[in-house]
Amino acid sequence: MELDLTPKSPRTAYSGDGGSYLSWSPDDLPMLRAGNIGAAKLELSERGLALPTYSDSAKVAYVLQGHGTCGIVLPETPKEKVLPIKAGDAIALPFGVVTWWFNPNSTQLVILFLGDTSKGHLAGEFTNFQITGAKGIFTGFSTEFVGRAWDLSHADAHNLVSSQKGSILVKISDSHAMPRPSEADRIGMVLNCLEAPLDVDIKGGGCVVVLNTQNLPLVGQVGLGADLVRIYGHSMCSPGFSCDSAYQVTYIVKGSGRAQVVGIDGKRVLETRVEAGYLFIVPRFFVVSKIADADGMEWFSIITTPNPVFTHLAGKTSVWKAISPEVLQASFNTSPEMEKLFRSKRTSDEIFFAPPK
Repeated sequence: MELDLTPKSPRTAYSGDGGSYLSWSPDDLPMLRAGNIGAAKLELSERGLALPTYSDSAKVAYVLQGHGTCGIVLPETPKEKVLPIKAGDAIALPFGVVTWWFNPNSTQLVILFLGDTSKGHLAGEFTNFQITGAKGIFTGFSTEFVGRAWDLSHADAHNLVSSQKGSILVKISDSHAMPRPSEADRIGMVLNCLEAPLDVDIKGGGCVVVLNTQNLPLVGQVGLGADLVRIYGHSMCSPGFSCDSAYQVTYIVKGSGRAQVVGIDGKRVLETRVEAGYLFIVPRFFVVSKIADADGMEWFSIITTPNPVFTHLAGKTSVWKAISPEVLQASFNTSPEMEKLFRSKRTSDEIFFAPPK
């Protein structure tokens, strides 16, 4: 049975005064289950708080919109880091971290989560464990156990655990003070992809920032790499594939365009339009290429290895430029003149190709 690679939008899993939590279901996007990948989006309204949570999956978070505060407790410390976060921030979240997210502003704070569910309870889905709230972990323990754990009387233990009636996302009052975020806490925890040095910058074509163990060491613990790619109007991203058995999970941040994916036996398995808010997944070793519409296109991707390596099939760094002329001529069953014409093209263009003049 062929997998459906069609890009999809998320479903709303929870909505309340504090905001919404949306997720992509493997029933809608089967490649999530096939690749053991989870994807979700958090939308916090003004004064919205995502209650302290841990997950069964390692993730990369990417701030799509707005600015706010993120609290992270790493298990080996344990010490809370309170980070100011803003659009373009990428944050690696290894197994075992406890996080909370807060939006103190009138504009919406939107955060994308992409991660590995291979060790999770459900393939292709995140299982999040609330520590507090109506569905919090401690609501399941008896008052005796809670009291013993926290050295409280039965009455105090009951009151503490049952006071928060909300679940997942809550809205807190203006009078309730929240921790002040620290810029120092961002060091080693966050990489802003809109401000980081570009790994690739092609005039008129596009640019890339790659997250790896060098610029964000925590991705090594997460086991995922990531990148932010921007291509300009009508530009093309070279056909290419991950040559280290990784899946590419792509969320379209801005703009729109066309995508094609080619798989086994040279069969085109996807030809579609993509636009902001869509998620799609490219199977291992399949070749993908994209062409932007007039306004360009921007996407954030995770790759299921912390230091991904790609092979490109067009441009000056493509494998074709390394193969000997005689082999190319025989492989294409073409004339020496056509082989020379083919080899003479794309000698200065790398990865991204600006539109024809």
